[in-house]
Amino acid sequence: MKTSITYSETKSKSAITYNRSASRAVQLQRQRTILLIVLAYEAVGGLLGGALLIAFPDGSMMAMPVEIMHGVFADFLIPGIILFGLGVLNAVASISVLRKTRADWIWASLAMGGFLIWFLVEIAILKQTHWLHFMWGFPVIVGALMTLTLVPLPQETIRKSLLACGIAASLLYVIANVVTVFIYKGYNPWSQTVSELSAIGTPSRSLWLLLMVVYSLLLIFFTWGMWLSTEGNRLLRIAAFLLFFYTIIGFFWPPMHQREVLATGGASLTDSLHIAFTIATVILMLLAIGLTAKASGKAFGRYSMVTLFVLIVFGILTALEAPAIQTNQPTPFAGVWERINIAAFLIWMIVLAVMLTRGKKEKLKSD
Repeated sequence: MKTSITYSETKSKSAITYNRSASRAVQLQRQRTILLIVLAYEAVGGLLGGALLIAFPDGSMMAMPVEIMHGVFADFLIPGIILFGLGVLNAVASISVLRKTRADWIWASLAMGGFLIWFLVEIAILKQTHWLHFMWGFPVIVGALMTLTLVPLPQETIRKSLLACGIAASLLYVIANVVTVFIYKGYNPWSQTVSELSAIGTPSRSLWLLLMVVYSLLLIFFTWGMWLSTEGNRLLRIAAFLLFFYTIIGFFWPPMHQREVLATGGASLTDSLHIAFTIATVILMLLAIGLTAKASGKAFGRYSMVTLFVLIVFGILTALEAPAIQTNQPTPFAGVWERINIAAFLIWMIVLAVMLTRGKKEKLKSD
């Protein structure tokens, strides 16, 4: 009887292992297919866009005036050559991934990494983001995440590396706040909000924009690591998705005008959208933290609830002073209240990254 039970248990465990392996194989094939689609898509875009810029360096065929590059290049010839080269690289990578060569992950990494650098430099030169960056840049982000499945490293190592991106993102945000404040002469971090560092016409806007793009990329990788850490925890998976969506919104955050411009009636649609985006991101942030608290063990759950309390209290204090910005009136502590809020979120993200990296069972509840 005992032998029969042991045999049944062994058979059951073998079946579970087989099903998991089969499911993993299907998942990997699906991710490879997505990567292949992205590589082909970016290859076509790079080859076609690069060819048009090379043939028409003045940008006339793509309705892009040379002036948008702010004097960095005399025309679009050099950018066109680089873009065409990236198209070739993506075409080669797509063939390598399709044929499942040993070096497919290297080619895919170079292709996706090349386009990530392209978009970073492009945004820095243009000093703004555009809806076309979403059209061509979002697939690159997806492709970069899918490339990780091809890297010949243990999945646990990849997962922990992705979670470390959350810590790196938090530290980068702090660095961005310090560096850009020094660049923006006359800026007062105590009384001025963080958004004013990227306001239209400020000397710190270009650098802030570039650093925030890198911050968003790191945060996206962190949310992917968070997703890989869910292990059947549905609430934590939803929280990861909300943080991912929160990050995507950040890529296209509409800038506000400086106080002096707002006070003289110079507000435009971007100022209204800036407020709308702020409300949307705050809601997503609160929901993600709340769901994570519900999905976690007692210790981290309580800590998350304290973080929520801090965000709500200091969010209200910031909102009370915000109307004075529109009329260029004094806001003595607006910068302090907002930065306390930001610090609370960044520290929460670091603690979450450390907790998920350690992977202690008692810290997360199964759904």
